[in-house]
Amino acid sequence: MKLNAGIVTQKLAETKAFYTKNLDFGLTFENEFYLLMHTPDKEAEISFLLPNHPSQQPLFHKPFQGQGMYLTIEVDDVDALYQTLKKKGVQIKIELRDEPWGDRHFAIEDPNGIGIDIVKYKAPGP
Repeated sequence: MKLNAGIVTQKLAETKAFYTKNLDFGLTFENEFYLLMHTPDKEAEISFLLPNHPSQQPLFHKPFQGQGMYLTIEVDDVDALYQTLKKKGVQIKIELRDEPWGDRHFAIEDPNGIGIDIVKYKAPGP
């Protein structure tokens, strides 16, 4: 089984630019109403769909309202990506920090209002 999360949004161009320029996502497929992107290692995909598109059933017409969703992206070097994104001018929503349960992470937000938690998992300290 494979999961592909999809977000219904008017912001296809902004979304494509954000994920390709800031997180090095690649483009798997694109047309005038749909965008399918993959992580740099091609291990995961995420899709974006224009709302109210006549090719889609009504279940997939309503746009995402910018609340109640987040993504987690696990990386090998969270410190390096944090510095890279800061240099690119990406607004950091939660500064780089270590959590008692072991995560080292920070968070940003995509053009659709989706919080993105960028994390390096590690064993909790003593």
